[in-house]
Amino acid sequence: MSELYRELTDLWERALYLRDIKGEDFESLAEVMAHLEDLRNRFYEEPSGVLRERLLSLRSKLEELEDLAARTLTPYEIVKIVRHPQRFTLLDILENVYDSYTELGGEGEINIDPAVVVARAMISRRVGDRVYLHQVMVIGHEKGHGEEFREGGSAKPWGNEKALRYMRIAETEGIPIHFYIFTPGAYPIEDYPGAAQQIARNLYAMAKLKVPTVSFISEGGSGGAEAIGLTDLRLMASRGYYSVISPEGAAAIEAKLREGRPPRELVERCARNLRLTAEDNLRLGTIDRIVLEPPLGARRRDYAFFRRLRYEMIRATDEVVLQTRSLRTFRKYLLSRKNGQEEVPEDFEIYVNWELSEDEKEILLENRSRKYREMGRWAVCGEASRLKTFFEKGQDLGTKVFHGLRYGVFRHSQRAVRRMFEELREESSAFLKPVTDPVKSVYNLISGKKRRAPRVVSPVERLEGPEELYVSPLALEDRTVTCPNAETHGCPDLWVPDLYGEFCGVCPNCGHHFPLEYQWYLNNLFDRESVREFNEGLSSGNPLNFEGYAEKLAEARRRTGRNSAMLTFEARIGGISVIVAMLIADFRQGTVGVAEGEKFIRACDRARVTRRPLIALVHTTGGIRIHEGTLGVIQMPRCTMAVREYVDSGGLYLVVYDNNSYAGPVASFLGAAPYQFALRSTRLGFAGPRVIYETTGKPVPPDYHSAENALRRGHIQGIWDRRELRLKLYEALLTMGGRNLYYR
Repeated sequence: MSELYRELTDLWERALYLRDIKGEDFESLAEVMAHLEDLRNRFYEEPSGVLRERLLSLRSKLEELEDLAARTLTPYEIVKIVRHPQRFTLLDILENVYDSYTELGGEGEINIDPAVVVARAMISRRVGDRVYLHQVMVIGHEKGHGEEFREGGSAKPWGNEKALRYMRIAETEGIPIHFYIFTPGAYPIEDYPGAAQQIARNLYAMAKLKVPTVSFISEGGSGGAEAIGLTDLRLMASRGYYSVISPEGAAAIEAKLREGRPPRELVERCARNLRLTAEDNLRLGTIDRIVLEPPLGARRRDYAFFRRLRYEMIRATDEVVLQTRSLRTFRKYLLSRKNGQEEVPEDFEIYVNWELSEDEKEILLENRSRKYREMGRWAVCGEASRLKTFFEKGQDLGTKVFHGLRYGVFRHSQRAVRRMFEELREESSAFLKPVTDPVKSVYNLISGKKRRAPRVVSPVERLEGPEELYVSPLALEDRTVTCPNAETHGCPDLWVPDLYGEFCGVCPNCGHHFPLEYQWYLNNLFDRESVREFNEGLSSGNPLNFEGYAEKLAEARRRTGRNSAMLTFEARIGGISVIVAMLIADFRQGTVGVAEGEKFIRACDRARVTRRPLIALVHTTGGIRIHEGTLGVIQMPRCTMAVREYVDSGGLYLVVYDNNSYAGPVASFLGAAPYQFALRSTRLGFAGPRVIYETTGKPVPPDYHSAENALRRGHIQGIWDRRELRLKLYEALLTMGGRNLYYR
């Protein structure tokens, strides 16, 4: 009887699972569940023969329903599979995929962050009659099975800091890292080290981790997933989802809801438009391979799936390591033969040592850089014609050769010669000083010559202001406005022509900064007629065919005359040449998609080749553009990697925030800058007040995202006044860059 009861319980759980995914009205599911419920109530009254016969019939009907359900799954139903309590978690993987493991940074509730689990683990493979053991670091999100303290796998800032700490330990010990992503998104709080800033630090470090890294995605939600997602090879569960935002969040944005839940039909449509399934992401090129699950998703006791996952993680690590080896042809061929294989072999045909030499580590980093630079580039629109591309490539090559010779050969020789003469001069001066000083003193005494004090020239004197101040069109209105701080600071009403003219949009009483159009910065920050835009032809497209997005893009182009929200240009400040990447509010609220990411990467490359400082000027950014799905999300690791390569080459990277700056860009290529400043009245953070309230259940104070609080938390290094922005940038270039055009 116990065997029959176990079978009944199994069928009942499967029916409940199917109901949660497809709904109660799915085909004849309600009827099957009614029969199962009746059996549960009358189990001990029915003869065993009757029970067995009825269970056999119900199992057959249930299997038919499951088969039909698997063939008709919608993207939103896949999201429900991932969120289901019966879904496997990271702790299930540690128990069933690895031979042994030791948790680091705490277990259960006694933990730095229970949503992030880190473990040193052993994983073995059998080749013939030999067993090989590999040591790995396992880092991932733990959703738990109904455990509230896990926060559903949403890592807090200190949880991501914990992950970074153990990444560095793995790098020190030279062992591969296996990442497991089970998160709907990061926990959006600004407490130190800050959600956005810590994700940016993780991405910055992962770009150059000198160990093989492999990630597996079950639930990949936006920046929270990217915090541990920049890896050499990205696997994804066949019933997982990877998206820029949850379908519910996208629906709320599309419907412009401020409260309440969006309608179910809109949520379904957004899930479809976001292209969030494994097949969609493989087609988009944002993942490398799909790990097959059972048709309705793997659950805690799907041991066959764990065996497959174990095999795929070892195979993926082998592939990453072999890409760094010069002798690899036959082993790579044997591994590629297993791609897409339904049955998982018991033994491996080959053994690959996962230790890397120093040369192999350099190859590993080059492969990683190449991988992310190419990721999603097919979606870039507005590339020039073949002839123009040919000439541009020739021009780029010429620029690289010229600057390579100038800074790599001649400047190096020039520095060496100059340093030699400096050393000779100082040494001879020190040798002759005891003789020449008394002679000079006697001469000055006889001739009556007095020693003049050196005159220090401040940057203010050296920097010339613009010949004519650009005045905002806002100043043409003949009216007054009230400062938002009038009640607390007693500010008088401001006459608009004065406010947007002489005062540069700044209240002269309290210093509150009113928003200004981006043209004001172009005309008043840089030397007159020094701005030369490049790559302006790259334009935002609609790679996902997101319903309604093409019309919104067309409207943004018509209204602004721009092709994207990113402007990249060369300019001068006080004669100093700089490369600038500017996000503007006018085009889709400064959100970042494929075009913006590609333009930023090319700006980094130009700054690196021409040895110029790079300034990211953020007029406003609303985050990653949801209409471009994961093609938008991957701009976070892509752009951060470009920043890392630029900074490692010796470049000076400055970020200046204005107005509102939130989400993905702040949590990646902007937050990764060593020097970040904000104008007064800027609002800066990871998520807006509403998202924070919906996630944490707690409202935040009005000044939660203020520049002052960002400074107190250490997210930025200073607060500037817009009226002094040109001077502040000039001073920063001089003081932070040092000699030789601010380039080491």
